[in-house]
Amino acid sequence: MPASPIRKLVPFAEEAKKKGRKVYHLNIGQPDIKTPEVARDAVKNMPDLVIEYSHSAGNESYRHKLAAFYQGIGIDVDHTEMLVTTGGSEAISFALMSTVNPDEEVIVPEPFYANYNGFSVAAGVKVVPITSDINSGFALPPIEEFEKVITSKTRGIIICNPNNPTGYLYSQEEIEALGEIVKKHDIYLFSDEVYREFCYDGEKHFSAMDLEGLEEHVVMFDSVSKRYSMCGVRIGTLVSKNKEVISTALKFAQARLSPPSYGQVAGEAALDTPPSYFEEVYSEYIERRNFMVEALNKIPGVICPTPRGAFYTVVHLPVDDADRFSQWILSDFDYNNQTVMMAPASGFYSTPGLGKQEVRIAYVLKKEDLVHAMETLAEALKVYPGRTE
Repeated sequence: MPASPIRKLVPFAEEAKKKGRKVYHLNIGQPDIKTPEVARDAVKNMPDLVIEYSHSAGNESYRHKLAAFYQGIGIDVDHTEMLVTTGGSEAISFALMSTVNPDEEVIVPEPFYANYNGFSVAAGVKVVPITSDINSGFALPPIEEFEKVITSKTRGIIICNPNNPTGYLYSQEEIEALGEIVKKHDIYLFSDEVYREFCYDGEKHFSAMDLEGLEEHVVMFDSVSKRYSMCGVRIGTLVSKNKEVISTALKFAQARLSPPSYGQVAGEAALDTPPSYFEEVYSEYIERRNFMVEALNKIPGVICPTPRGAFYTVVHLPVDDADRFSQWILSDFDYNNQTVMMAPASGFYSTPGLGKQEVRIAYVLKKEDLVHAMETLAEALKVYPGRTE
């Protein structure tokens, strides 16, 4: 199994904290936004005297309510076309193991969410990367590039929209182009839509579930983690109108018994979160994004595209090796007794050697902390021994 680029530097961060340094965690998508009160209250006031197993597919009341939620945003599914999973992570794992045999292949635009690689390794599936580029803001690579790598072993394409780690928001035209190639080659489109609500600058999210004529081909991953800022409850969803995919995935779900009970209570209640919560969250992330992108691009040698979704961006740094720099800034550097933790981008690529001068930064901290973090990063780059021009 590959180490997580998001978490592998944790020992160095812990050591920095032991030295009394303040560490700004820009490495992980853990928002500091409060979890909706309605979800916290539901867990606090749960009347059950016994915390029982749920149905392996998830509580039926939750699935009915989820189906209504999806229908409300234009995704036509019912409660039988989904499984509640232990985080979005388990949805990815179940989908791969249900649809792809060992030694078969999935195509993924890189850089991609690092755990697609981890889950593929665990399932014996080969990841075939198609490289996107920072100069285009990490737009979807040309469809011809996908055609070039499709073989008799290809079983699907994985996308994350909006994208983790780049923050790129795929347009309806890009999703439809992928739909055409999926239909042509009779493969799956795995669509990770956990950041659906985080679309900026007036842009709208287009779900792969809305592709016409592809009901049997699309498998969607979803999660409560980012939408409601409750990563720790570990509740996700696997959604597909392909009944064979759902029934096969249910066998994996039965093997792990059931998803977390408290998490489902929180997830079901969170569906009643008032619109005002999301309006406030949206405004907060726009302010954070705009400040951070501007601050990064002011640093000599740094290139930071403007993300149109999620709350991440992949940044080019003027360093010899981003892995080495990300470790050095934790272990050997501080500015006013503070330092920064980032995720080296090499771990988000499958092609060896790529991402060597890039890091993923998550703007999930309040602006005051981002100000200190950007100052610290700028000062670190001035004195890093491996700085390049």
